[in-house]
Amino acid sequence: MRKSMSLVSATLLLSVASWGNAGGCFDSVPDFDDCNVRAKHGEANAQFNLGVRYYRGQGDLQDYRKAFEWFSKAATEGQVASQFNLGVMYSEGHGIPQDYRKAFEWFSKAATEGHASAQFNLGVMYSEGNGIPQDYRKAFEWFSKAAVQGYEEAQLNLGSAYSKGEGVLQDYHKAFEWYSKAAAQGFAIAQYNLGVTYYKGQGVSQDYVMAHMFWNLAAAQGYKRAGGARDNLAELMTPSQIEEAQRRAREWVSSQKT
Repeated sequence: MRKSMSLVSATLLLSVASWGNAGGCFDSVPDFDDCNVRAKHGEANAQFNLGVRYYRGQGDLQDYRKAFEWFSKAATEGQVASQFNLGVMYSEGHGIPQDYRKAFEWFSKAATEGHASAQFNLGVMYSEGNGIPQDYRKAFEWFSKAAVQGYEEAQLNLGSAYSKGEGVLQDYHKAFEWYSKAAAQGFAIAQYNLGVTYYKGQGVSQDYVMAHMFWNLAAAQGYKRAGGARDNLAELMTPSQIEEAQRRAREWVSSQKT
């Protein structure tokens, strides 16, 4: 069985900002005329909302270039979500030529302000060597910052780093801990990887029942590799072991609903 590490690509954080009871531009359904007035007077949060509007095409045709312009204005005022969004636009080439160095610069600004998605994306860039020299140690550091904020993909990647010894000393016990944190959030790939650790006895005592349980949980979310692993493992298990694994999986699902 192979462990799966997934480095999730940068994705744009798009949620129209709501700032208390300010109203107008900041209502749940923003008044974009009000946003325009506020944005032209230099309000960074209104500029961010206009950037979101043009990126999504709300009320107008989608216009990445205008989205980029408004995010840029807000980002230079220190609006962190706009800094992150500029990083994404540069990394994806939306409305502007793709430029990983520029993406790195903007992700770095947002990451230093504690933006978990930006921290994660820096980890991805260092791990893959996109626009910067590959550096597993720095990737590990940025994944760590995002992981302690509960970012499940970063928790998964920390588990993989500890399992493979990439950027950190190999430590199967710590790999198990981080996979467990991500799996507890319902992340199917982490559940699959936990199944692998139990199957192999890496960082935890070998336990086919627990391996079957976690593979079953991941398979229920559509992770096909987990379904195949579970079915192959079932051939090595007794009917009572399979029944116990299924019972534990049901209990897990039930506990997540409470």
